Amino acid sequence: MIAPTPKTAIVLGATGLIGNLLTHRLIDSPFYEKVKVLVRKSLGWQHPRLQEVVFDFDHPNGLLTQADDIFCCLGTTMKKAGSKDAFRKVDYQYSLDVAQSGLANGAQQLAIVTSMGADTNSTFFYNRVKGEVERDLTALNYPTLLIFRPSLLLGNRSETRFGERLAEGAMRLFNPLIPAKYKGVEAAKVANAMLTNTQEGLVGKHVFESDQLQRY
Repeated sequence: MIAPTPKTAIVLGATGLIGNLLTHRLIDSPFYEKVKVLVRKSLGWQHPRLQEVVFDFDHPNGLLTQADDIFCCLGTTMKKAGSKDAFRKVDYQYSLDVAQSGLANGAQQLAIVTSMGADTNSTFFYNRVKGEVERDLTALNYPTLLIFRPSLLLGNRSETRFGERLAEGAMRLFNPLIPAKYKGVEAAKVANAMLTNTQEGLVGKHVFESDQLQRY
């Protein structure tokens, strides 16, 4: 059996719930010799395969986005962002800018976490922005575009989000009664799905709905 050629990965949102889990899976994976995390300031993480890249998201440097596979786990909340424009900059513009730069520098695969209900015509701003980033990433014509649409994420967050904690508690309580499509999904399963499917040799655009993510 021929061993896989080690690749370089980029992770956006490595400090988030999914991004953190995914980063650890990537550096333990035989598929990647280098994992670059784009961060605003150093996290102090140490690993032979890990490279912290202090990155100005408002002025992307193409040389810093050279990679085979890009994993986008960026996401904020309206409360943390402070305004709709600031929210859109993180969840839409930063993702699109790095995707464009990465593609221009040879990236072959883009895997992104959006959300269940992502729709450019949604009356909900959050879902509409997620739909817009999906639409515009699709237009880039990546050789492989993988979109993951989880419902409410379950897992241990590094930051406290009171509303999400309440929703997560209710979701865990009533999960057995909720249809599969709407069940909360463990962040670890989303991270597993992202790593697994980027190694499957998929071509073109593929969308993974929340109930599909439960299998991982």
